[in-house]
Amino acid sequence: MSKTLDFKIFCFEAYKAHHKMKGRDAMDLFKKYNVFEYLTSCYDVLHTTGREYIIEEIDKYINARKKTA
Repeated sequence: MSKTLDFKIFCFEAYKAHHKMKGRDAMDLFKKYNVFEYLTSCYDVLHTTGREYIIEEIDKYINARKKTA
């Protein structure tokens, strides 16, 4: 498995647990706002940070995407 795939799975699971979401709901959210693509594009920076920071960054990213939709 690639490092970026491992990272995306970690981020997804952390986000889902933090927000107490069901897997399907979290996946729908990540797909709707292209979160997996964001995580891939920012891997070099984000993979060196902690769980809470990553969750905050995902929240910021999703909220910014909601405002432009």
